[in-house]
Amino acid sequence: MSAGMILGAQAATALLAGLALGLFHFATLARLIALLVAGRMVAVPLQLARFALLVPFLWIAAQFGAAVLLAGAAGILAGRALLLRRLR
Repeated sequence: MSAGMILGAQAATALLAGLALGLFHFATLARLIALLVAGRMVAVPLQLARFALLVPFLWIAAQFGAAVLLAGAAGILAGRALLLRRLR
Protein backbone atom coordinates (compact mmCIF):
# COMPACT_ATOMS: atom_id res chain seq x y z
CA MET A 1 0.00 0.00 0.00
CA SER A 2 1.39 3.40 -0.90
CA ALA A 3 1.89 6.29 1.49
CA GLY A 4 -0.81 8.28 -0.32
CA MET A 5 -3.37 5.53 0.21
CA ILE A 6 -2.49 5.26 3.88
CA LEU A 7 -2.79 9.02 4.33
CA GLY A 8 -6.14 8.97 2.52
CA ALA A 9 -7.41 6.19 4.77
CA GLN A 10 -6.24 8.08 7.86
CA ALA A 11 -7.92 11.27 6.65
CA ALA A 12 -11.15 9.43 5.86
CA THR A 13 -11.14 7.83 9.31
CA ALA A 14 -10.51 11.21 10.94
CA LEU A 15 -13.33 12.75 8.92
CA LEU A 16 -15.82 10.10 10.03
CA ALA A 17 -14.64 10.18 13.64
CA GLY A 18 -14.79 13.97 13.58
CA LEU A 19 -18.32 13.83 12.21
CA ALA A 20 -19.43 11.53 15.04
CA LEU A 21 -17.65 13.66 17.62
CA GLY A 22 -19.05 16.87 16.15
CA LEU A 23 -22.58 15.49 16.25
CA PHE A 24 -22.14 14.52 19.89
CA HIS A 25 -20.38 17.75 20.85
CA PHE A 26 -22.97 20.07 19.38
CA ALA A 27 -25.99 17.88 20.27
CA THR A 28 -25.05 18.11 23.95
CA LEU A 29 -24.72 21.89 23.68
CA ALA A 30 -28.50 22.45 23.92
CA ARG A 31 -28.70 20.36 27.08
CA LEU A 32 -25.71 22.19 28.52
CA ILE A 33 -27.27 25.59 27.88
CA ALA A 34 -30.55 24.49 29.47
CA LEU A 35 -28.67 23.39 32.57
CA LEU A 36 -26.70 26.62 32.75
CA VAL A 37 -29.83 28.77 32.39
CA ALA A 38 -31.49 26.74 35.16
CA GLY A 39 -28.50 27.42 37.39
CA ARG A 40 -27.55 23.75 37.68
CA MET A 41 -23.85 23.40 38.36
CA VAL A 42 -23.82 19.92 36.84
CA ALA A 43 -23.33 21.79 33.57
CA VAL A 44 -19.71 22.56 34.44
CA PRO A 45 -18.52 18.92 34.50
CA LEU A 46 -20.56 18.28 31.35
CA GLN A 47 -18.77 21.12 29.58
CA LEU A 48 -15.42 19.78 30.77
CA ALA A 49 -16.36 16.32 29.49
CA ARG A 50 -17.25 17.76 26.08
CA PHE A 51 -13.82 19.34 25.80
CA ALA A 52 -12.14 16.29 27.32
CA LEU A 53 -13.32 14.36 24.27
CA LEU A 54 -12.67 17.03 21.68
CA VAL A 55 -9.13 18.09 22.61
CA PRO A 56 -7.50 14.62 22.65
CA PHE A 57 -9.15 13.76 19.34
CA LEU A 58 -7.68 16.85 17.69
CA TRP A 59 -4.28 16.26 19.33
CA ILE A 60 -4.15 12.66 18.11
CA ALA A 61 -5.21 13.74 14.63
CA ALA A 62 -2.44 16.35 14.63
CA GLN A 63 0.10 13.61 15.36
CA PHE A 64 -0.76 12.09 11.98
CA GLY A 65 -0.20 15.33 10.10
CA ALA A 66 -1.97 18.40 8.82
CA ALA A 67 -4.20 16.56 6.35
CA VAL A 68 -5.58 14.25 9.04
CA LEU A 69 -6.05 17.15 11.46
CA LEU A 70 -7.91 19.16 8.83
CA ALA A 71 -10.08 16.17 7.95
CA GLY A 72 -10.96 15.66 11.61
CA ALA A 73 -11.78 19.35 12.07
CA ALA A 74 -13.86 19.29 8.88
CA GLY A 75 -15.78 16.33 10.28
CA ILE A 76 -16.52 18.24 13.48
CA LEU A 77 -17.77 21.22 11.48
CA ALA A 78 -19.83 18.93 9.25
CA GLY A 79 -21.50 17.51 12.36
CA ARG A 80 -22.33 21.04 13.45
CA ALA A 81 -23.75 21.86 10.03
CA LEU A 82 -25.92 18.73 10.04
CA LEU A 83 -27.37 19.59 13.43
CA LEU A 84 -28.03 23.20 12.46
CA ARG A 85 -29.75 22.08 9.26
CA ARG A 86 -31.96 19.70 11.26
CA LEU A 87 -32.92 22.42 13.74
CA ARG A 88 -33.94 24.95 11.06
